[in-house]
Formats: sequence, C-alpha cells, structure tokens
Amino acid sequence: MSSSDFTVESCKVDSEEGVKLHTRIFKPPRNVEVSHDGNLVIVLVHPFSLLGGCQALLKGIASELASKGFTSVTFDTRGAGKSTGRATLTGFAEVKDVVAVCRWLSQNLDADRILLVGSSAGAPIAGSAVEQLEQVVGYVSLGYPFGLMASVLFGRHHKAILSSPKPKLFVMGTQDGFTSVCQLKKKLKSAVGRTETHLIEGVSHFQMEGPEYDSQMADVICNFISSL
Repeated sequence: MSSSDFTVESCKVDSEEGVKLHTRIFKPPRNVEVSHDGNLVIVLVHPFSLLGGCQALLKGIASELASKGFTSVTFDTRGAGKSTGRATLTGFAEVKDVVAVCRWLSQNLDADRILLVGSSAGAPIAGSAVEQLEQVVGYVSLGYPFGLMASVLFGRHHKAILSSPKPKLFVMGTQDGFTSVCQLKKKLKSAVGRTETHLIEGVSHFQMEGPEYDSQMADVICNFISSL
C-alpha cells in the first residue's frame, strides 16, 4: 500500500479549557467504493500518552481502514504529540477531547455515524465517551486494560462502556499482560447490549499494538462494521 492510495488532511480541533488537538483525517481513495450506508467515520483513540502514546501509533490501522473505503480519524489527546494542554493520569479530561473531535467531525464532515475505536488506555477513554455522543453507533476496544493493576488508573471508566447498550467488540491477545482472558470474560458478564470478543491466540498486549497486526486489526474492525 502506497501513500497515494489515500489522502491525509491535518487540522486543529478545539477541546475544552482552550486545548487544541492535532488531528489527522485519512480519506479513502476516490476509486475505492465505500461499502457502508450513511456517512460513517471511524475515530481512533491512542494508548496512554503518559507512556508515550500518540496518534502516530494508530497511523497504520487508519491507513488500512482508509484503503478499504472508510474515513478514519486519529488525533493526539491533550499533552500528547502536537496537541496543547496537559495529559492526565486517569484519562477523564481526555474523554472531553474524544467528544470534541467527534462533534467537530459531525459538524464539519457531516459524520452522522461514528465508530469509536480505543487502543490500550485509549479503550477506557473512548468507552467513557460512547454514551455522550448520539452519533456513536458502536465501539471497538483493542486491548482494554481490565486487569487489577491497570484498574487503579482506569477502573472508574469501566461502568460507562459496560452499561452502554450500543454494540461493542473487545479484541485482545490471549497473552495480554494487563488483562487475562479470565478477567476479560468476568468483566464482560456485566455488560449490557450486544457484546462480542475476538481473541488472538498467543499474542501479548504490546505485540497487538505493533505494526505487524495493523492489517488484522483493520479487518476485525471492518467485519464488526458490516454487522452493525
């Protein structure tokens, strides 16, 4: 796949507290047929910024999705990459950033349907935004940190996504170091609405974040969209 297969536009989105979010929009090639109904946009939320997470980590997945006909958006949450503001430890201020980007897309790209995708710590952050936006029609988690240690930071996000009736998919490697398969299944027992899991055998948390799995993650996301 070459860079000419799709186009990337950069812009700044205003969040709360005067924060400006560096945002990239990956648009499909003109010769690719868009295979979904309505103007669906995929918004991807990157891993924990305090550990180096930024939108660049999701460039591969966004590129794959764009090449398949889906407008995809990545952005740096506050304090990450080229965005202003300061990152927070528990990610609650970053939820405002997700909401701001989605509302901007709704107003400027006529995005009447949004799929939120969160990677690692971006999963609880994205999950807390799902019910704050009527445009969100579904949610995909890539390596949600449900484990005990991670829950010290992100535990207060769990209820928001587990209680959402919107369709949701949890993707995880069976060797994830933050969440065991048992912990994942136990957590999802309390989930309401349509809740699915996709386990990747023998893969660790950071392996799944790596570029060698970008294509597979994009395929899983596309399959989920086709079922919405």
